[in-house]
Amino acid sequence: MHNRSKQNYLAIFGLLFGAMCWGIIWYPYRIMNDAGVSGIASSFYTYSIAIILGAALFAQHWRGIFKLPKSVVWLSLIAGWTNLSYVLAVIDGEVMRVMLLFYLSPLWTLLLAHFWLKETISKAGFISIAVAMIGAYIMLADPFNSHSNFLPLPQNKAEWLALSAGIGFSLTNVITRKSVHLSLAAKSMLVWVGVAGMSLLLMPFLGEISLKSGFPAPQFFTLNNWLIMTLIAILLMVATLFVQYGVTQITASRASVLFLFELIVAAVAAYYLANEAMTPNEWIGGILIVTAGLIAAFNHADNELIAT
Repeated sequence: MHNRSKQNYLAIFGLLFGAMCWGIIWYPYRIMNDAGVSGIASSFYTYSIAIILGAALFAQHWRGIFKLPKSVVWLSLIAGWTNLSYVLAVIDGEVMRVMLLFYLSPLWTLLLAHFWLKETISKAGFISIAVAMIGAYIMLADPFNSHSNFLPLPQNKAEWLALSAGIGFSLTNVITRKSVHLSLAAKSMLVWVGVAGMSLLLMPFLGEISLKSGFPAPQFFTLNNWLIMTLIAILLMVATLFVQYGVTQITASRASVLFLFELIVAAVAAYYLANEAMTPNEWIGGILIVTAGLIAAFNHADNELIAT
C-alpha cells in the first residue's frame, strides 16, 4: 500500500512538473528567437540534443529498433509536427490564445476516435463538443465586441499552427492507443526524432529561415545559445519521461485536471515575462474550452492519455 501511494505521488509530481515545463518552455525559445535563431532552427537543435542524450540513456534499447512496426513512422511524423507547430506558435503568438487553441484537442480526439476507432460518442461527449465549439467561437470571434466580424477563425499563422498542433496531439493519442506495445523509451525517441526530422523537412515551406542565410551551422551559435538549447533539451526530456510515467499510473481524468496547471503557469509567465493579459472574451472562451476538456476526460476516464 505504501509503495502504491509513493507511485501516485511520483506520478502527480511528474504530471505537474511536465505541465510546468510546457507552460514556460516558450520563454527560452523566444530568447533564442530574439537572438536571431528562428523557432524551427532552435527546435531542430534542441531536439537533436535530446536525441543524443536519449540515445545514451536508452542505449540498451537500440537492438529492438528494427523490430518496430512501420506505423511508428506515422506516429513519429505526427508527434513531430505537433511539437514543432506548438513551439512555432508560442514564439510568435499570444501565449494563452495559443494554449487554449491547443486545448481544443479533446474535441478532436473524440471525433477521431469515433470515425477511426469506431468509438461511440456518448451524450456527455456531444455536450463536450458543443461547449468546446462555443468557447472557441467566443474566444476567436469576440461576439461581445461591436467591431467583431463574427468569423470564428484563427487570426494569424501562430494561431493556425496552434490549432494544427491540437489536432496533431489528438491524432497522436489515437495512434498511440493502437500502439500500446511501445515502450516509454521508444515513444520518447519517436517524438524527438520526429521533431528534428520535421524541422528539416518543413524549413523551406514555413519560411522560418531565408534561403540566403541558410540553416545555421553549429559554429553560428554562441556559448550562451548552446547553454539555453541544452537547458531546453533537458527540460523536454525530463518532462516527456515524467509525463509518460504519470499517465501510466493514474486515470486520464485525474491527469487532465493536473495538466490544467500548464495553463496557470503559462498565464502567470505570459503576464510577467511578456506583458500579455487575456481579454474578457478570451477568459470566457477559455473557461468553456477547459470545461469541455474536463467533461471529455471524465467521460473517458479509462482511456489512455499520452502527452508529447
